[in-house]
Amino acid sequence: MDIRQSTESTGSAETVRSTETIRSTETAPGTPGPHGDVAAPHAFATEAVHAGREDLPGMGLHAVPLDLSTTYPSYDSRQEAARIDAFAATGARPDGPPVYARLDNPTVARFETALARLEGTESAVAFASGMAALSACLLARGAQGLRHVVAVRPLYGCSDHLLDTGLLGTEVTWVDPAGIADAIRPDTGLVMVETPANPTLAELDLRAVAHSCGTVPLLADNTFATPVLQRPAERGASLVLHSATKYLGGHGDVMGGVVACDEEFARVLRQVRFATGGVLHPLAGYLLLRGLSTLTVRMRAASATAAELARRLAGDPRVARVHYPRLGGAMVAFEPHGDPHAVIGGVRLITPAVSLGSVDTLIQHPASISHRIVAEGDRRSSGIGDRLLRMSVGLEDVADLWRDLDRALDGGPAGRDEGPAGRDARRAGHGDPVGLSARAAGPAAEGPARVSVPGRGGR
Repeated sequence: MDIRQSTESTGSAETVRSTETIRSTETAPGTPGPHGDVAAPHAFATEAVHAGREDLPGMGLHAVPLDLSTTYPSYDSRQEAARIDAFAATGARPDGPPVYARLDNPTVARFETALARLEGTESAVAFASGMAALSACLLARGAQGLRHVVAVRPLYGCSDHLLDTGLLGTEVTWVDPAGIADAIRPDTGLVMVETPANPTLAELDLRAVAHSCGTVPLLADNTFATPVLQRPAERGASLVLHSATKYLGGHGDVMGGVVACDEEFARVLRQVRFATGGVLHPLAGYLLLRGLSTLTVRMRAASATAAELARRLAGDPRVARVHYPRLGGAMVAFEPHGDPHAVIGGVRLITPAVSLGSVDTLIQHPASISHRIVAEGDRRSSGIGDRLLRMSVGLEDVADLWRDLDRALDGGPAGRDEGPAGRDARRAGHGDPVGLSARAAGPAAEGPARVSVPGRGGR
């Protein structure tokens, strides 16, 4: 079973639209209102706006309060001792006023509550970065003597590096999805996957993967999809990881990470966070909570633009291959026939930078930046070739983005050989053929891009 499998698709743009419709009509569990009553279930988009804020009307507030305190006064040291002992024993969030910011913060707690609700989990624990969140998961399982990890490539480059080097005392076995069950050992603490994967956008059937894990917790990195497009916990994942720096924040101005999970594991993660200090700053928590309120509309808009850009790239003779997931989303990867570095150097509106999920469109060369830290052979075997470019589509007008891409692609040999008539047609977005289809006539080097919609049909 090959996670890099290519299939034909003629309806990826429609997939994005239908996914949005399904998700926008789903409801979330009822939550207590300001007077203790339980509200009726809300649609996902409504929860994204109101989760973590339910108590504000009762407090006479409209905007979320930002608590920047590092410590909190208490005149009853015996009570504080009892509360600290309780946290050390259980990892439960302390009742009453906070004790110390490394233990808990009210603003960060609001973000955690909201994200857990959107992912459909009992709890969530926030960290200073996505890598701090992943490190906490590895440390939590390692402390229980479960240091072995089974993982499927590709993953985010630094996640791959952290596992492969054994920096935290872990040992990793890399497998294809079909090999997960056979790779599990008595000391296996986690199975880790990312879907859609960074940067190839390969997709996995999470239900099938979760079944292969048996009793071993499945950790799914949901950074690219966000809970707008998929909720891995509904498909069997025990832990849902986000680099909150990306879509959850959404504006390229805040760094954070979060793990959505059940309360039992959340208690262990809180203890790890307290001991290691990987806490999320309250201002970051405030910005991330604010980011969640616009997450749905941002993902819808960016996904629609990404699907259209993928369609146009697929019909462009200067592009050898386009990667766009069945799930939809705002990420597009493509491989130009010409020099990918010339494309990076040729953009003017699009920002040539690492990271993703911002309101502006970003493009980068994974083999040079995000996945440079992964050994070249491992990159290539997981589908990360030297020509692959990864683009995070933002909220700009699609015509402006296409104009910028068109100019950047003109630096390649296919663009120079095409002639004025073909170039004019492309710039109008009407190249022939168009659409996300692999049915182009002629060799790839002479015709439109081959479209890869990787995976096994799972979401």
